[in-house]
Amino acid sequence: MKRRFLQLVVTVFAVFLFSVHVQIKAAEVVVHDPVMAKEGEIYYLFSTGQGISFYSSSNMHDWRPEGRIFAGEPTWARKAAPSFRGFIWAPDIQFHDGKYYLYYSVSGFGQLTSGIGVTVNKTLNPRSPDYRWEDQGMILQSIPGRDLWNAIDPNIVTDDKDQTWMAFGSFWTGIKLVKLNPAWTGLAEPQEWHAIAQRARPAFTPDESGGPAEIEAPFIFKRGDYYYLFVSWGLCCQKEKSTYHLVVGRSKTVTGPYLDKEGKDMAKGGGSLFLAGNQDWKAVGHNSAYHMDGKDYLVLHAYETADNYLQKLKILDMQWDADLWPVVDASQLNTYRSVKLPAK
Repeated sequence: MKRRFLQLVVTVFAVFLFSVHVQIKAAEVVVHDPVMAKEGEIYYLFSTGQGISFYSSSNMHDWRPEGRIFAGEPTWARKAAPSFRGFIWAPDIQFHDGKYYLYYSVSGFGQLTSGIGVTVNKTLNPRSPDYRWEDQGMILQSIPGRDLWNAIDPNIVTDDKDQTWMAFGSFWTGIKLVKLNPAWTGLAEPQEWHAIAQRARPAFTPDESGGPAEIEAPFIFKRGDYYYLFVSWGLCCQKEKSTYHLVVGRSKTVTGPYLDKEGKDMAKGGGSLFLAGNQDWKAVGHNSAYHMDGKDYLVLHAYETADNYLQKLKILDMQWDADLWPVVDASQLNTYRSVKLPAK
């Protein structure tokens, strides 16, 4: 009798452990606009969220929540974006001169009241005694009635002459590229601007409207002789109506022109399809790209059809075809499944 009882207890406990295991495995990382960095043997992921969400991982699959970057909010944010309520958009993480630079944007949805800022830290490890983010303030602001471009979605790239640039933009007149100062915390003077990608904006579209020129989230990735410009076309954040997908072009100079596979300039509506949604993943977009551990990776979010179009983290292997264009296997959208670990 005791043996049967003991076997029953062991069986129940095993079922319980299995159930817990399945629940943990089922909890994936829910993100928008993910970017990634590596410090030592640890990967760090940053994304849109209250105060900027971030995670840590030792293997790019199991991610532990590490809280938020801003305990409150940037001091300048509400002046630049009156409707701002702590939800910080589209970060970009860079390492420069022994420090980590985290760029971010504040805005109101579908509005030109936007600003881009940067905060700096010696380390990404929140348990290090040197861990302290120091905000450097606003770099760039878009103002309705003055500007027809949107100061969101920053991405930083350094060219072959060691000059640093910031790509940014959403809807309106598209994606811009502006030169940064040597400190990486403001615009270079005299200022130098370039228009590098745009979609058609119909005549007579009201200035306050982004219109149907659905383009945003630039990311420039240097490989070999080319700078590759990835952008997201379509609509994000619309659940079943989302149409987000990725297109790409390339240039031998960081300032462009960025041409697609047909030779069309992205500043004139060009862009070759790189990755689109499918039956299981309604839409994909807002990517970043990295060379780490001897491999190239594409990091993005995708809306899962079977889970009420919830946005989930994807990290895909990025390959290159014979003509030196990037390629990803779309089946990895299903095979890559992140695991959200309990917070410490």
